[in-house]
This record gives sequence, C-alpha cells and structure tokens, in this order.
Amino acid sequence: MNKPNIVFIVSDDLGYADLGCYGGRESECGAASLNIDRLAAGGIRFTQGYANSPVCSPTRFAIMTMRYQYRLRGALDEPISSASKGSTVLGLPPEVPTLPSLLRESGYNTALIGKWHLGYPPAFGPQRSGYDEFFGIMAGGVDYFTHCSGRGDHDLYQGENEHFEVGYITDIFSKRSVNYIDRMADDAKAGKPFFLSLHYTAPHWPWETRDDAHITPEVAKNLFHLDGGNIHSYRKMIQHMDEGIGWVMDALRQHGLEENTLVVFTSDNGGERFSDNWPLVGGKMDLTEGGIRVPWIARWPAVIPTGSTSTQHCMSMDWAATMLALGGGQPDPKYPLDGVSLLTVLCDPTQHFERPLYWRMNHRQQRALRVGDWKYLKVDASEYLFNLSADERERANLANRMPERLQQMREQWLQWNATVPPIPQDGIVSLGYSTKDMPQR
Repeated sequence: MNKPNIVFIVSDDLGYADLGCYGGRESECGAASLNIDRLAAGGIRFTQGYANSPVCSPTRFAIMTMRYQYRLRGALDEPISSASKGSTVLGLPPEVPTLPSLLRESGYNTALIGKWHLGYPPAFGPQRSGYDEFFGIMAGGVDYFTHCSGRGDHDLYQGENEHFEVGYITDIFSKRSVNYIDRMADDAKAGKPFFLSLHYTAPHWPWETRDDAHITPEVAKNLFHLDGGNIHSYRKMIQHMDEGIGWVMDALRQHGLEENTLVVFTSDNGGERFSDNWPLVGGKMDLTEGGIRVPWIARWPAVIPTGSTSTQHCMSMDWAATMLALGGGQPDPKYPLDGVSLLTVLCDPTQHFERPLYWRMNHRQQRALRVGDWKYLKVDASEYLFNLSADERERANLANRMPERLQQMREQWLQWNATVPPIPQDGIVSLGYSTKDMPQR
C-alpha cells in the first residue's frame, strides 16, 4: 500500500461532549456534528484521549514537535498572545524538526490551512517549520468576518503576505482545504501523498455564526466577547465547521482518495464557557479532566475497523508521532520524540498499552499525572488523588485514604518534571476573563 494521505483536523476550544458521538445534545440548530459523527462511525473513537495542554499554543508546540511542549520557551507562555508580535523568543524555532518538515523529507506535500499560533514572522512561521503552503491566521483568534486579531490588526495570510478576502473564516478555511485536495489529487494518485493540517478557529470566541456579521463593530472592542454569545450560537459555530468537514470528505471521495487517507479530528484543549464537557469538570486552562480530555477520532478505511472504540490513553503528541511513522518520516536523533505511535491500536482497537501522561501549568501551579485508572492532581496548594474509572468527575478525593499512592505518584511527577526546563520567571498567563466577568465553573 502507498503511504496514506493525512488530513489532520484540529478544532479550537471544543468540549468533550460537544459532538453527537460523544454524547452531545441537539440545540435550536439541530445536530451540530453530523459529518464528524460519520467519521467516528466509519473509524475509531477514543474515549480516554487528551490534549497536551489545556490551552492552545502549548498543545500546538507538542503537535508540531512530537515532544513535550515544556522543552521550548515559546510554549511556556499560556498562551502566546498577539502582543508577542515581533518577538524572537516566543515561537517555534525553525531549526527544530517538526511533523511537517520530517514528512516533507519523506516525500509529502505539506500545507497548513487555518490557525498557526506559534509565533510571528520574520523569526517564526509555518513555512519556516516544514509547510510548503500556508493560508490562515498567525494569532490565537480573530474576528470571523474582519479577520482582525485582538490587537485590531488584520491577521489573514497567504504565506507570509497579508491576504484580504471577504467571508466567514470557517467557510474560507474549508473551501481552501477542498481546493488544496483538488490541486494535490494527481500527485497523490501518482504516489506523492499530501499532509494537510486543517486547523480551524471554531468554536473559539468571538461568538459569531454566519449570520452575525452585524456584531463585528462591538466585538472589535474586545475579542473575548464577554457580554455575548450563548449555547445556541456556539453550537451553530460547530455546525458550520462540521459542514466544511463534509465538503473536505466529499472532495476526497470525488478524487478516489478516501480509502487511503487518514483523517484525524480533535481539539487543541478542553471547552470554554459555552461548551459541554459532561461528565467532566472544568475546562480550558484547567488540568481537571474537562480542560484536557478531548475528542479523538480517526478514519482510514484501508486500515481502521469501522465503528471502533478505544480506551487507550494518548495525547496530542502521540498522534503526531503516529502520523510521522505512517508517513515513513525519521525522527532527528538530536530531538528524540516523547510521543508514542498508536499504529497498533489503529490496526486493532482491542490493543492497549501502558501510557503515563504528564502535565504542568504555570496557571495556579497545576500538576497532573495519569497512570492507568489513577490521576494525581495539584491545584494551587491542594493535592488530589482520583480513581477515574470510578469517578470521572474528580469529586471523590482519595488522597487521605491512600497516602502511599499519592506519595508514589507525586514522586513520579517530580522525577518527570526534573527532565524538562523549569517554568521561567517571565512566563505569562493570559486568562482573558475572571470571576468578575462570570461565576466560576
């Protein structure tokens, strides 16, 4: 079999239960995720999959490098803000090998359409880190119609050149992705596959559906949109993204590429204020399950059994390592991977292997470690121990009942933490809002 084409779809701030296939409920606009649900029905759905971080740019560092994001200074801001424009420090260094750069060396065409959020040119940029083509935004978020960032500057690029285009940005990214598949189809059929990163901004704030162009003047004053939005507009934003994913799948079918194309869907972190994370607690910026456990769906008809479910523990960098292995890419020995390939699980969803997962946040001095059914968590000065197989909502703290297990997991986390650089004094935490704006979750 030829190397597979790869379409890696990343949504932004999507909650664990926002999708129908993860228990999501219908709203005024009806089912929000029909096409994504079809991906799950035609492939595999992971129920114990995680993001590398509960906030966006650190997870993206991990996806690109296939390593714990804590190894790079740029990933230690939570997240990189648009105020970093012009920085030569806060970004993904071009000399660091990446998933797209190593796949390109292995013979792939590579493109990123959508959100970059890993530093600004001239020091950083998608085409400096392995992508042949880039169309999208450099910032963490933009207005869906004006395409301006939180600083008010226009932030839509083709390559490193500003690009002006009228339209709803979710639809623009979807249509550009279809166009890319159309252009790459002949190469793919001739044995030169493509790697397409389709990284949406949806359903990240501001809360704008296709029908909300009229609110752009008020959103421009504060892109966090603290006085707007509701669950219905939020779910409609997911529905718009889902429709675009349907267009992408139609394009693969029309070119006869569907059978040997791996399509992966996930979110960069847990959901934000209007998301549904049930049965999990917390969300974006939290190391409770709602901040880091996310949907992971993969469809590859040539390999993955239809309608599969896996309880394998995994995180963002593991999927990137899997894609590298499938594409025949070779890791740089100077940058050994922390990610682990999931290929055995994709081929046989009954397979399962031990996979300890570690997290760290400057925000509230959080720590987390997942080993088997157990999770060690620290938030501020409080430590917790949970058996997630019995208590996914992390309500029954077993720390006092099982002090030896707590101590063992604390020590395991500390040993791991000693292998990555410390949090720097100048590391920034950007929350965007507080309990003054809305009650605590």
